[in-house]
Amino acid sequence: MTASMKRDNRMSASQSLISGGVAGVFSRTATSPLDVVKIVTQVGTFHSKRGFLNAFHTVYREEGLRAFWKGNCVACIRIVPYSAVQLATYNRFIQLHMDDLGRVSQWRAIVAGSVAGIVAALVIYPSDVIKTRLIVQNSLDPAYRGVLHALRCIYRKEGFLALYRGASLTVMGAIPFSCGSFLVYMNLDKLWGEPSFRFTPLQNFINGCLAAGVAQTLSFPFETVKRKMQAQSPVLPHYGGVDVHFTGMVDCFRQVVKAQGFLGLWNGLTANLLKIVPYFGLMFSSFEFCKRVCLYKNSYIVSPLSYQLAPGVDQSLGPQELRELRRLLRNRSFKSEQSTVSNRW
Repeated sequence: MTASMKRDNRMSASQSLISGGVAGVFSRTATSPLDVVKIVTQVGTFHSKRGFLNAFHTVYREEGLRAFWKGNCVACIRIVPYSAVQLATYNRFIQLHMDDLGRVSQWRAIVAGSVAGIVAALVIYPSDVIKTRLIVQNSLDPAYRGVLHALRCIYRKEGFLALYRGASLTVMGAIPFSCGSFLVYMNLDKLWGEPSFRFTPLQNFINGCLAAGVAQTLSFPFETVKRKMQAQSPVLPHYGGVDVHFTGMVDCFRQVVKAQGFLGLWNGLTANLLKIVPYFGLMFSSFEFCKRVCLYKNSYIVSPLSYQLAPGVDQSLGPQELRELRRLLRNRSFKSEQSTVSNRW
């Protein structure tokens, strides 16, 4: 998926970051109901006792329509710092493993993406804990009144380490996630019957969704246990609504398998898989629109509603180079006019 949203050199770094942030906020907000149902199912709150479809009905009946956007504020706030850290880490890793011709193998690129994701997730991990707590609480009788109140309460009542509860599972889950991504991308040419450099944008989108589906399915048990560890707290009613009680990570795995069977580690997977296509579809479409607006502002295209290139503009130049070239041409034109006027007199 990263390859499809790679940086366009015709946009500045800030424009790329802002475009990605706007796209992330829009897609995350639109698919928030699926995310809420996924997390309450992973944690095992009372909303999810009667299955996936009934979880929507229970959330709506018990807490109202706004409950489907619980935790969305903190989820949106964390997008920009997450993207910034991830991009910086990814670029640094790529630079370290680039050969003399400036190329990087697909396996190293996937590892770079995984390492970047881990670093970014750990840096902003407290926001993920807060998001989980806000989602699983009853919004009509909340323990936390907002993001800052949740941060303050968790830190004061449970200590600093509570904000990193389950963080090790982020690292552990990256291993099957990377293997799943690599497995898919290594077999795409067999799937389509043609080499990868001939793939259309639609094929690349399908490839990204397929890779995300396989990778997230393989790593899902680690996320399920992580969500339960984030939500469980002795200072909250019903221990945070978690369906099993445990003393640590290994015990959490054991208790889930004992109470619900091995497949209990994949509770919430349906909502997660259903979220992939609309999430990435909305992300890419909104990112492409923001990109067109930036390219129009930078004078590379004639309209933000199309990709029709502006005539006489060198598309290989960066925004700063293009501005300097235009300034130079204007100065030459002005001096030429002055010279013409002087010759006349």
